[in-house]
Amino acid sequence: MKTTLRTPKKADYEAIATWISDEKACSRWAGPSVPFPFVSENLPELLAVEGCSSYCLSGIHNNCVGFGQFWPGKLGAVHIGRIIISPEARGNGAGRLLCEKLIEKAKQSTGASTVTLRVYRDNHAACSLYSSLGFFVIESESTYDLLFMSTTDIPPFSAASGFRV
Repeated sequence: MKTTLRTPKKADYEAIATWISDEKACSRWAGPSVPFPFVSENLPELLAVEGCSSYCLSGIHNNCVGFGQFWPGKLGAVHIGRIIISPEARGNGAGRLLCEKLIEKAKQSTGASTVTLRVYRDNHAACSLYSSLGFFVIESESTYDLLFMSTTDIPPFSAASGFRV
């Protein structure tokens, strides 16, 4: 699949809006701050995070087949999130391509060597993909529903100083 990573356009947000079928899907993808239903033209503002960069994975006809973002994370890491693939492109390696390109762009843009993300524990396909890309679970940063994953060890807090060591 010939793909490129590019900045989203209005038509991309319109396409992405069709991939979100209900309130649960919206919350799992974008978090609780994005209401459902939403107006596609409001997505850039609804998805805004300080320091955030948004990208589309575009296919052979320059159509958006995937979307993801990155923003500054903890301790100089870069955090990737809101990754979604069009229903038609799922299962064909588009998720892997998007993640590989997004990780490369995030590291290149920020200079970070560590990349982090969160994924629902029951999203087995995504967990498997992220593990195969070198991410591993940090349980101390995870919750009952969400796994916190990283590409490198995040130092633990020092009890004496309250700072990470």
